[in-house]
Amino acid sequence: MDISQPGDLVVLINPSQRCHIFRLQPDGEMQTHRGVVKHNDLINRPFGTLVKTHLGYEFSFYKPTLRDILLHTRRQSQIIFPKDIGYILLRLSAGPGARILEAGTGSGALTTALAWAVGDHGHIFSYDRRADMQELARLNLHQVDLEDRVTFRLQDISEGFIDADLQAVFLDVHDPHHYLKHVRNALQNGGSFGAILPTTGQVSALLEALELHHFSHPDVCEILLRFYKPVPDRLRPTDRMVAHTGYLVFARMLLETS
Repeated sequence: MDISQPGDLVVLINPSQRCHIFRLQPDGEMQTHRGVVKHNDLINRPFGTLVKTHLGYEFSFYKPTLRDILLHTRRQSQIIFPKDIGYILLRLSAGPGARILEAGTGSGALTTALAWAVGDHGHIFSYDRRADMQELARLNLHQVDLEDRVTFRLQDISEGFIDADLQAVFLDVHDPHHYLKHVRNALQNGGSFGAILPTTGQVSALLEALELHHFSHPDVCEILLRFYKPVPDRLRPTDRMVAHTGYLVFARMLLETS
């Protein structure tokens, strides 16, 4: 049986799916709009149980999933959505031991997912020009004990990348087609490249540049996500869906031949 311990990251979820993520501390309190839950009442408690606030409202008690963490990332800018992040992880082959570079740290949602995926023996190199954004991302990673898996580079990527011999590079920056020479220098032979872009004009410019810089098998896609109301006798789509959030572009690096 999985039992909570002091220092664990946990989540309380109410019937309307609102989440409260926090770390258990002896004598601490979690204050919600439906009352207070004392940390001492949660320590040494099995996950997957119901708990009550001092006002009598019930919450479900779990370990947070990666999706929970990403959706509740503190942000100063728009984060990449979990629906896109899941596919990005697959296309970059972000698994245990991988070394991956991202540019455009932002608030650190993708950084967190990449660090989660590569495990203790992998590493993420995250580039951004803004110190304030990287400081927020560093704080978000610290909250989930993943900061040791990430090296932050405060650098304009037009100057190139410090890191090399990487399995994958992902760019969340304006006009990524300008930086493909640097991407090639950072990637291993056959490494994976990805980018997210808001407009079709940027996608077209990137596709042209990928061909010029000897990247193969380009893919362009967008991911749409629709939820259904989970009522057995009235199953139907919810009134809103998570539709277009960005165009995803992926390719693989080819060795240049004479």
